[in-house]
Amino acid sequence: MKTTLYFSENIRYRFFSRRNGVSEGDFASLNCSVKVGDDPAKVRENMRRVAGNLGCTVEKLFVLHQTHSSIVIPVVSREPFEKTPYGDALVTNQSHLFLGIKTADCAPVLLADSENGVVAAAHAGWRGAVGGILENTIKTMIEMGAKAQNISALIGPCIAPQSYEVGEDMKEAFLHQDARASLFFVPADAGKYRFDLPGYVLARLEHAGIGAAEWVGEDTYALEKEYFSYRRSSHKGEASGRQISVIGLLDEALF
Repeated sequence: MKTTLYFSENIRYRFFSRRNGVSEGDFASLNCSVKVGDDPAKVRENMRRVAGNLGCTVEKLFVLHQTHSSIVIPVVSREPFEKTPYGDALVTNQSHLFLGIKTADCAPVLLADSENGVVAAAHAGWRGAVGGILENTIKTMIEMGAKAQNISALIGPCIAPQSYEVGEDMKEAFLHQDARASLFFVPADAGKYRFDLPGYVLARLEHAGIGAAEWVGEDTYALEKEYFSYRRSSHKGEASGRQISVIGLLDEALF
């Protein structure tokens, strides 16, 4: 990944690819979602491998039922969720656990205030981004002890503008909610536009007043061997898995 922004040593994070799992066929191989039709036993093994790579157990890896909303879930206990909540971002000031977001073209955004010990993981597709998921995540981080100027954000692999062609209807729906976003729609073929999702996410993060933000610069649609892409799979008439992005706060007593 091409990035110059790194979190401090007390933050552990990964943007996992689709490699090094046990799933097969369209889901090969590190698919982390049971909702897409993969064998649940294989997904469980994939999640166990993700946790092992991070140095934790699956019970310490928190995830959501994602719905393209602006809902943020604070994680205030190290105990696993009794029932997985619905939402599109997780925030915690607790060490000993990890927050995971699953994507296949949408932008996974990992955020951290390492000085004050608050981390977050957000799922930002265009609906979530225009709906305020990033601002709500930052607000929740501040409520849990972070300071805006200390927050750094890293946008993981997602669909790039050269791969994201949309119609006039999406552009109109988008601009109806955020008229300032017209700069992120570049004309393509007749009645079509290229939408810059990572650029728009960066703009929202910067407007929120955090200390730093960067995109890793990798296109999920174009890099077929590395990443799942819902749009690419739809174009090919295939099913698509989901990769996972994870962040956690470390301390000297970890595990």
